Amino acid sequence: MEEYNSGDEVVFNADDASNSIKECIEGVIGGTDYSQSKVNQWTASIVERSLTHLVKQGRPFKYIVNCTIMQKSSASLHTANSCYWDNTTDGSCTVRWENRTMYCVVCVFAVALQL
Repeated sequence: MEEYNSGDEVVFNADDASNSIKECIEGVIGGTDYSQSKVNQWTASIVERSLTHLVKQGRPFKYIVNCTIMQKSSASLHTANSCYWDNTTDGSCTVRWENRTMYCVVCVFAVALQL
């Protein structure tokens, strides 16, 4: 994961984070079918792996990761997020992943630390 400097400030790179999150999702639920009994385990694993990947980059951010898994059906899911932060350094990304039986939505928020 790489960030871009604007002066001395660090900026969150959403594209790199999205790629890392997609890898985490694939690693946890990539080839499996939806199973209600495993959703809690899957969401916890995806969040933990995502945080681990982000933190290992050693960037000066605090991260918030949210994961939602939903079985494919005729029901709909609507989500919204709002943040009050510094648009020049902080950032977020949302990854929507699906296979034939489920949807997975992971939201990452990165808040720059003042060093």
